[in-house]
Amino acid sequence: MSETDAAGAPYAAEFERWANVFTAHKAFSHPSELHGALCGRLAAGSRIEEDEWLAMVCEHMGLPASSVEEEDEGGLAVFMNEAYEQTLAFLKSADMSFHPLLPDDDYAIDQRLEALVAWVRGFLEGMAVSAGESLGEAPDEIRELIEDMVAISQVSEDQESDQESEQQLVEITEYIRLGALAVFTEFNPPERPASQASTLH
Repeated sequence: MSETDAAGAPYAAEFERWANVFTAHKAFSHPSELHGALCGRLAAGSRIEEDEWLAMVCEHMGLPASSVEEEDEGGLAVFMNEAYEQTLAFLKSADMSFHPLLPDDDYAIDQRLEALVAWVRGFLEGMAVSAGESLGEAPDEIRELIEDMVAISQVSEDQESDQESEQQLVEITEYIRLGALAVFTEFNPPERPASQASTLH
């Protein structure tokens, strides 16, 4: 296993966890799209109350709102609340360890591209909901990034698997990953460490 594979392993495992939850609830949508929508909301500066987040989960998965109320411990609500906290922590992390929720390279390239396109569509949707008109006032590089994401969201998912296509997919995924972090940095002012005030002498 290469260093890249090792670094991506936890995120691939996380995709499998989400996919299993979606399968168990017979969701008709793609887990990557919901994760993208959450990241778009967070990156654009929003924070979502638990009730609103769980309603968003149910809407995306095509489930009745009661689905998150009927669960016992360890059910959908618990999983999604943990996913929310984890996603926000990764976006805030200084080590830039955030990754979009995507399957690993054991999946066929068209499945991985489908997941990436779904994630980008979700991200754009979430960002539009949160940032609205302020996106038009964003710096040029952010607006260019958004234009690129729109183009990526319209890419055909029917791809032949060859070395060039694989490399392109890796490069586009990394571009999207860094782009999401750039949007988060733009719309989320850094938080001052709680200890900062008391450590000044």
